[in-house]
Amino acid sequence: MDVFIIGITGKVGGLLARTLLAKGDTVRGLVRRDEQRAELAEQGIDAVVGDLASMTVEALATALGNADAVVFSAGSNGGSREATKAIDEDGVAKAIAATRHAGVARLALVSVLPESWRERDLGDEVEYYFAAKKKADIALSRSDLDWLILRPSLLVDDPGSGTISLGPAEFHDQVARADVAETLAEVLHEPRISRQILELNTGPTPIRDAVSTNVRR
Repeated sequence: MDVFIIGITGKVGGLLARTLLAKGDTVRGLVRRDEQRAELAEQGIDAVVGDLASMTVEALATALGNADAVVFSAGSNGGSREATKAIDEDGVAKAIAATRHAGVARLALVSVLPESWRERDLGDEVEYYFAAKKKADIALSRSDLDWLILRPSLLVDDPGSGTISLGPAEFHDQVARADVAETLAEVLHEPRISRQILELNTGPTPIRDAVSTNVRR
């Protein structure tokens, strides 16, 4: 496959890129600086330099090229409202439009479990972040694309276990970013998973089996 990753310099995006490369896929992505492009080139990844917040739909569509699938894993991580709106809400809307404009059918979005951190006293900016994520989920789910929304629980940098719990509704705990990346790679290679929201948590099921279980038969 030829996969274009928006957010390829992030932790999940970077892990996904390496996972896909190991499977023999072509991986491309969007970066903000020339030095990032040079670093990715050393890994065999072709990157386009551009700012998601300011580039046009047409420019992003040109960057996507003839990709088989687009993955949106960029995020503000609950930063300022301006950054959250530009990336997590408007950025997803732009990616939807660009994916359609480029003639690419498949778009996978890394979102967030709505229950994440709800036991905490969240500030206004983090609450705004969750609202923006929800708006993006709704926008993609109402599009005519071959979409997938993956909602992982709390992301941690622990080594991947290779086992997860995956389904339309999951408990909120935590999950290793490496397992999220591996799950994404498996889902991208499973065309029978389409137009679905899947929640992802730590669990006992091998990733490939968990993905197979969610195929609509």
